[in-house]
Amino acid sequence: MLIGEVAQRSGVSARMLRHYESLGLVRPSGRTDSGYREYSGEDIRRIFHIESLRSLGLSLREVGRALDDPHFRPSELVGDLIRQTRERVEAETELLTRLRRIDAADPVRWQDVLRAVALLRALSAKSGGLRQRAALATVHETPVPVGALVEAALTETEPNVAGALMWALSRSGDDGSVLLAEGLAAPVAAVRERAVRCLARMPGEEAAAQLRQALTHPDLAVRRYAALALGSRGAADAIPTLIDMIAEGAHDTDAADALAVLANDAPRADRIAAGLLDRLARHAAQEPARSRLTQALADVPGARASRALAKLSHDEDRAVALTAAYLLQRREER
Repeated sequence: MLIGEVAQRSGVSARMLRHYESLGLVRPSGRTDSGYREYSGEDIRRIFHIESLRSLGLSLREVGRALDDPHFRPSELVGDLIRQTRERVEAETELLTRLRRIDAADPVRWQDVLRAVALLRALSAKSGGLRQRAALATVHETPVPVGALVEAALTETEPNVAGALMWALSRSGDDGSVLLAEGLAAPVAAVRERAVRCLARMPGEEAAAQLRQALTHPDLAVRRYAALALGSRGAADAIPTLIDMIAEGAHDTDAADALAVLANDAPRADRIAAGLLDRLARHAAQEPARSRLTQALADVPGARASRALAKLSHDEDRAVALTAAYLLQRREER
């Protein structure tokens, strides 16, 4: 079979067939009387083998080795191809993400594109100072898509940079809250914690709604951070979790402060007092927890809390009784 017919049937151009020949990958088995290349059936099978291996991403040099080296181990080469392909896919995915972010920034001029690219690079720089400056610049100089800020915030470990990113996100609107809420489903606990702490700094109803959903999150740390944030916003949904935190000694001072904010409303004050008393009853034999719960009654106004302290001032536990008596005296002096 002559080269033209081989090219037509195989889909490999005559020029490429000559290139294969120059590299020693395939050589026509014969020549016609006129000196034209003539390919045998075996030659054509080899051409198809070459094309099959090239379709896997092998270089022509690797193809020649695969076909001619009797000691060649396909598993090693396939493993390398898998690694190279993963790296290429990751690089392409990163490029696609960057392009989408630039597109979301709605650039008008090429100068806008260049500034956005520089800022996106700075957000992932090794230097914490560069990352911090980039986070601050996203508000006053070159806005970037909120997705880039969220991604940076969920991976940031340096406190100063994290604070700057939270500040930038707090000005990003509801989209930032929605994307941060997606971070609560991350498989890594540290990422979930960063997500809820960022949400705690986000203003608006969307952030509050996401924090309310987080009160039932399977991650205890997420529930606690959500409760503290909601308590400071005056959301009564957080009361049970805050009382649990006091009983368990987890950020109990912050939890008591949040309950004090919530207790400014009379019906909520009675609800908080009832919840603290209920936990006191359930922790009858756990002195540290009972002391913390008793102290939390100090900033809860209303007759119910006062009656509870009066009763606790005669508690069998001397530490609890003394604490309650002192708090009751302070209330009476006000």
